[in-house]
Amino acid sequence: MDLNADNVTTRDLENLTQRFHREGVARWFPTVITAAPTHMTSCLRRIAAARRESPLVARAVLGIHLEGPFLSDDPGARGAHPADHVMDPDDDLFSRFQDAADGLIRIVTLAPERTGAAAFTQRRVDEGLIVAIGHSNASVDAIREVVDAGATLSTHLGNGAPALLPRHPNVIWEQLAEDRLTASAIFDGHHLSKSVMQVLAKTKGPDHLILTSDAVALGGQPPGVYSGQVGGEVELHPSGRLTMVGTPYLAGSASSLREVMQVAIHEVGISPADALRFVAYNPASLVGHAGNDHTTMTVRDGEVDIDEVVIEGEVAYAATSHT
Repeated sequence: MDLNADNVTTRDLENLTQRFHREGVARWFPTVITAAPTHMTSCLRRIAAARRESPLVARAVLGIHLEGPFLSDDPGARGAHPADHVMDPDDDLFSRFQDAADGLIRIVTLAPERTGAAAFTQRRVDEGLIVAIGHSNASVDAIREVVDAGATLSTHLGNGAPALLPRHPNVIWEQLAEDRLTASAIFDGHHLSKSVMQVLAKTKGPDHLILTSDAVALGGQPPGVYSGQVGGEVELHPSGRLTMVGTPYLAGSASSLREVMQVAIHEVGISPADALRFVAYNPASLVGHAGNDHTTMTVRDGEVDIDEVVIEGEVAYAATSHT
């Protein structure tokens, strides 16, 4: 299901939420990515409408993540975001986005090197939003400026950066060393090497690492070349790796958060307790969520099996009944 498509319905959001519950996810943030502003506005409006119309969606969707269009125009840092639509931060445009979203935008990812990024960050933080650094090849000074302005998150650290970087300093080292930044990272076995995942866990854990699926609409689909999704023509490889056709650039992940936990535990060597912290406690803390939610899971033989998901005391999924 592609939340950035033209035909998303309330039922689509309900189906997707139920799929997430089966994968152990109680609450989630739909992500709207870079496109023409009119298209992004429509996507935001449809998500907001679904949340108004559906108690199921309203309960599960805590807010919206706006990943673009205020991102780098460097091809490597930009990744799958279309070059024609990335731009400098724009307060008026953001206000239109937020109005379309019924005020649901709670996380904004931007590139610190864009003109006006620090001032834009300060205004969003003053409004109570979380500002994240991502899809960037920013200088040390630019990163420090937006962190001083209130940025507190790195979006999928280690990715959304050029394939070749100076040994030091660079956009990854600076965010890794910055204690004021919580890092989200994609532990799907493709976005980061085992050693990088281990360094992230040691450096940002236990309190400042969040594991994210970065899952796109092709999750669960068979291998092949697909068009019209995730910013153009992409290839889903048999290994599960998803790339822009003809390039080494990743186009998001095809893994679920449950599968990300499996990689963290069984390939990276993170304890189940820490993996749970990285997917549950830390993201809840970041967004200020204190709901009565829990997921019961069984970890064995390289697999994470979801037994039950409970939201606000109500069972949202139980493996035995398949609800």
